Amino acid sequence: MSEVSFEQMLEDSFKNIHVGDVVEGTVITVTPDEIAVNIGYKSDGIVTKHEYTNNPTVDLTSVVNPGDKINVKVIKMNDGDGQVVLSYKRLIAEKVSKVLEDAFNEGTVLKAVVSEAVKGGLKVIVDDVPVFIPASLASDTSVKDLSVMEGQEVEFVVTEFNPKKRKYIGDCRRVLKARKEAMRAEIIAQFHEGDIIEGVVRNVTAFGAFVDIGGVDGLLHISEMSWGHVDKPSNVMSKGDTLKVIIKEIKGDKIALSVRFDENNPWLNVADKYAVGTIVTGKVARMTDFGAFVQLEEGIDALLHVSQIARYRVEKPSDVLKIGDEIEAMVVDLNVEERKISLSMKRLAPETEEVAEDAAGSEEE
Repeated sequence: MSEVSFEQMLEDSFKNIHVGDVVEGTVITVTPDEIAVNIGYKSDGIVTKHEYTNNPTVDLTSVVNPGDKINVKVIKMNDGDGQVVLSYKRLIAEKVSKVLEDAFNEGTVLKAVVSEAVKGGLKVIVDDVPVFIPASLASDTSVKDLSVMEGQEVEFVVTEFNPKKRKYIGDCRRVLKARKEAMRAEIIAQFHEGDIIEGVVRNVTAFGAFVDIGGVDGLLHISEMSWGHVDKPSNVMSKGDTLKVIIKEIKGDKIALSVRFDENNPWLNVADKYAVGTIVTGKVARMTDFGAFVQLEEGIDALLHVSQIARYRVEKPSDVLKIGDEIEAMVVDLNVEERKISLSMKRLAPETEEVAEDAAGSEEE
């Protein structure tokens, strides 16, 4: 049996490593820009600052100490000075890539601190791997100056995962939107149709108003703002007004509101007050080509058709009436269910009115 030389025994005692291997080593020395690592090989390994972190301002002596155990990836067997080139950053990046890949595939919500606002969006770092969040996906509201988000922890989902191009895209808006929808559903679940609650007008539109009723908005449609006719919602309410409203309907995540309470319903005793044949007085509230609407009282408007204004022919209501005129008329039709009342001034006009009008017409001819 041939004798094994000491040199051969020493050589055999070293690890057999290759480029791409992941090895555990012990930190020997640390400078601000370089880490020397014993990896059990015949040569020590070197981790430069560039291969440790993406942050160029880091002082390595503040994050690593001699004697620390560290896992690294073999990048090159000889750096020209006989030392093995190692990388901590690339190993972490591969692990994080797996985290990002799983988050991308499973829709997992990740957390990270915004490192800086860059052109077109935000950059967050997930264990030394940069993830870009476009400005349009940084929030569910408009943020004009993204720099205000620097240093803030944000939650996001990964919407694009491309390790070959090192392109990772995050979306905060989807997380915020989903959370608000969940909170909205939770709040809505506490409400019931018929509930009477207090709300604050958040916005007034042409078709109604959105009212905050405790964390969610309900729609108060223009038709539910009064028992009477409302021309414009802004005529009866403003942003910031406090209202007592009733939940009229809950349909999915939409809530319909009303301020038309039964106890204030002027139509409850209308059959007694405005029976057919009753003589009433009212003010012309608005006019159309086919007639004029007359307000008999708050919440009750009646139609005076153009054919019922006079015994003679009237082309347009505005030829005889104007808004604000007080008129006397007879109730000629009443439909309580549909809340419709029809009036006639013609019934109260003397029969001589028609003769006089005809005579005037003849003289003009």
